Order: sequence, then C-alpha cells, then structure tokens
Amino acid sequence: MASSAGLALCGQTLVVRGGSRFLAISTTSSDDDCVFTYDCSAAEKKSVPGDKGEDGQPIDKGSDTILASTFSKSGSYFALTDDSKRLILFRTKPWQCLSVRTVVRRCTALVFTASEDQVLVADKSGDVYSFSVLEPDGCGKLELGHLSMLLDVAVSPDDQFVLTADRDEKIRVSWAAAPHSIEAFCLGHTEFVSRILVVPSHPELLLSSSGDGTLRLWEYRSGCQLQCCDLASLREPADHQDHKGLAASRIAFWGQESCVVLLCECVPVVFIFQLDASKQQLVFRQQLTFPHRVWDIVFEDSQGLWVLQDCRDAPLVLWRPVGGQWQAVPEGAVSRRLCSHLRESWAMLEGSVGADDGFRSLYKATFDNMTSYLKKKEERLQQQLKKKRQRSPLPQSPEQTKKACSEQSALGC
Repeated sequence: MASSAGLALCGQTLVVRGGSRFLAISTTSSDDDCVFTYDCSAAEKKSVPGDKGEDGQPIDKGSDTILASTFSKSGSYFALTDDSKRLILFRTKPWQCLSVRTVVRRCTALVFTASEDQVLVADKSGDVYSFSVLEPDGCGKLELGHLSMLLDVAVSPDDQFVLTADRDEKIRVSWAAAPHSIEAFCLGHTEFVSRILVVPSHPELLLSSSGDGTLRLWEYRSGCQLQCCDLASLREPADHQDHKGLAASRIAFWGQESCVVLLCECVPVVFIFQLDASKQQLVFRQQLTFPHRVWDIVFEDSQGLWVLQDCRDAPLVLWRPVGGQWQAVPEGAVSRRLCSHLRESWAMLEGSVGADDGFRSLYKATFDNMTSYLKKKEERLQQQLKKKRQRSPLPQSPEQTKKACSEQSALGC
C-alpha cells in the first residue's frame, strides 16, 4: 500500500511527512522558528541476508518512502518505518537520530509502549516485532503473528494488552507479557479492519474502522461490540449502497470535548462523533466537507483539529468547535508560519498529489459465478438446438408433399 502525506503530533511538536522526508515544527507562535528535517534516502542502508533473488540478482530495495510514523506518549521519542524495510528511531529533545535498524518485512503500522521502552512494529506478513528503545541498536524480537496482513497495532494504556487488526476482518487482543495467550477477538466487521484506537480517557473502550464502511465501539477485553455506526447512512446526501471508500485512514480522539474524528481514504469529508462514556455509545455530530483531498488529521489539545490537505495555498488548516459546530479558524500567525514552511517544502508532498486509495487492493474480490454459468448454459443449448435443426429439416406442408410424390412418380415412368 502506498503511503500518502501524513501528520503526527505530541505536545506542541508537529511532524509533517511526505515521500522520503519529514519536517518537525513547533506550533507555538513564540517559537524561535527552529525546524528539523530528515530525509530517509540519506539514511544508512544495511545489506541483510535475502538481498538477492533466486537468480542471484539484487532485489528491489524500496523507494525510501515513509510508510508509518508515531511519537511516544511523552513526545521524547519519534519512530518511522520506510519502504526500504528500515526502522529509524529519533530522540526529540533535541532532535537526534539514535538508530537505523532493518526489519524483516515492509511495515504497515507501529506504536510505542506506554512505558516507552519498546516500539512494536506490524508488517505485511502478519507479524509484530518489538524493538528496544533503551538499546537503540538491538535486534527485533518476534512477539506474535496473524495468518494475514496486519493493518494496525495498538497497546492498552497500562501495557497489559497488544491489539492487532488484520485484513481478514479480525481484531485480536493478546496479553503483552505472553502474546501467544489471546484474551479475546473482536469480531463483526465484514471487510478488512483499517484502523483501531484505544480511547485514551476510557482505556476499556476500543474504536475500529473497516472497509465495510462502519465505525464500531467495543469493550475489547470481552470482545463485546457496543455500537456499530454505518457511515454511508450519515453521508450528505446519504448513499446506502456503496461502502467502498469509507475505510478510515485515521481515527483521532480529543479528550477536551470527548470528540471522535474519522477521516476516510477516498472521500473529502471528515465525520465527527461525540463519545458518551456513561451510555457507552457514539453520537454523530457533524460532517465536515472539504474542496480538496484531505491527507491526514491530528488533534492538538490546546488548539483543535489540524487538517493537512492537497492545497498548496493552504496546506494546513485549523478547525475548532464554535457554538456546537466545527468551523475553520481564520488564518493566524501560527497557521501562516506553518503553511509557509510547507509551501517551501512542497516537493516532499507532491508525490501524494492524486495518489490512489491505499486500501483499494484490500477489498474482497466478488465473482458472480451463477450468472456466468447460466449464460454459458443458454449459449450451449442454443448451439445444440441449431445443430439438431440442421440434421432434421422442418416438415413440409401436405401440398408440398403431394407435389413431391407426383414428381417422383413421373420420373419413375
């Protein structure tokens, strides 16, 4: 799956990534305008066993495109994985690259443990590896595996459980201390599970999104589904038929307003829900519509919702609730400064302009075998009937039969 431009934020440090590069900027207006940039194409590339194919020729080593990135809980560390099968770890205060390590397969998601001593990396083969933060050069350790591609990984706030979402509709809840021990499965989705999020203020609850076009709320330790929201029925105008394109590429939560925000991969809209924890349910509040494709969203506690969009003039827009309705905030000093940096670095975002839906290849292929069978059967019957008619001429009328007999008698004379 190709990766489009993306955001990551912790505290007042915002990271914007695109292609093989990322830049880190402070969202405070009083900042001294220090910007950290990094390009994965300049990172160390280690040769590992398996670099050559069966014919002895070097295999494709990737494009260095950043596939996933995340901050640790305190913001002290930042990690990313790229298309060249590398895990790159940074310290953020001040910014410094700590290590470049090789992973076995291209990765789809990663997360720091709450204790910040490990990074968990999920890959396309269905495995989760752990990498030490305290020993930046340590090798990865295989923790658990699925039989299909993993699309997301999360940990509970107490580090007791590792939650994994795969292409085969499953969410698995495993004990972190013994990952082979499975606490529960959260089953109900009918397509791949694209994103999962443990609700920070209510650590017993899990949010999930899928290619089936639903957002679901779970009590994950028991595997109990609490609510299922059909996104197609919420769209304006409503479209109850086609759920494709409604798989979430981001689920974000804002504790100040108990808001859940959902960004779908293919449609320029953002769905906003409010979590009623006492009733354990989601209440739909608003749909935000954008004139440009939205690449990513992220909440900043003191500001609101930052939206990264495919628009060079205004690549980053801030939204806040005003009188119960979310509205775009007029461009201020901070927004102008951030947008200025992004325009200067627009080259790193250009590869995401017009990029295809990264989830498109994950949908189940459907085949209407019965229609094809009946069509071929009808063609076969028509051919058999045609051949039968050619072998057996149509019967003649009585007048034609009498005339034919008379002609035969005359010839006999």
